[in-house]
Amino acid sequence: MKTCGIELKGSEAIICLMSLDNGLYTLNDCRVKKLAIADATSQEQIQKFQFDFAKLMADYQISNVVVKERLTRGKFAGGAVSFKLEATIQLIDAIDVTLLSSSKTKEILKHSHTTLNFKETGLKQFQEQAFMTAFAYLVSQ
Repeated sequence: MKTCGIELKGSEAIICLMSLDNGLYTLNDCRVKKLAIADATSQEQIQKFQFDFAKLMADYQISNVVVKERLTRGKFAGGAVSFKLEATIQLIDAIDVTLLSSSKTKEILKHSHTTLNFKETGLKQFQEQAFMTAFAYLVSQ
């Protein structure tokens, strides 16, 4: 099962590709680490983001996308642009999109029998939340 973990931050979708085959977790190389949108008010830019994301998922044969859920209220609430990006990702027909909250991710990882050290993955520090989201999703499957 190939999965794409995503953390939406501002106008960027930070990506981590991961797969689970016969109990073995594998980080998959990807030509991009994040996709960004320049102008969230432009219909053309939103459509380009959606096309680019769908093409990336098709190229890497990703069937499941897991998005780190953002709060809608409060001090740590997500911005309007990130919710637009989430909606564009959710509207892609070819992939299944799941939202996974930070608290649910922590709970899954706490009860997991698999240990991990993010520093040994070789990923960039900004990809940590996308990685944790994908990992927690795969562990829960």
